[in-house]
Amino acid sequence: MITIDSLKTYGANVEEGLARCLNKEDFYIKMVNLGLKDERFDKLDEILAAKDLESAFEACHALKGVVGNLALTPLYKPINKMTELLRARTAMDYTELAAEVKAQRDKLLAM
Repeated sequence: MITIDSLKTYGANVEEGLARCLNKEDFYIKMVNLGLKDERFDKLDEILAAKDLESAFEACHALKGVVGNLALTPLYKPINKMTELLRARTAMDYTELAAEVKAQRDKLLAM
């Protein structure tokens, strides 16, 4: 179960995330759980495999917003990096970055 303490241990900037959720811990935890279930996480590998950089950028950019607003810093870093590469339409192998995003999300889901 995700808690404020487990998010702090994970490396989230809990104070920042809470501030965006009116300092309501239950609301913040609810938003974290909802954000982690965003279907774009599951579709990202498929979109990247199709080399659809436009759709990949849109998905990544949306996830960056969700994760950034929740201040989930360790997950935000690889999503942000991937978003900026996709914004520039950089043709490259995104496998490593996508794996890091998945690993960070999995850490949170395992709480």
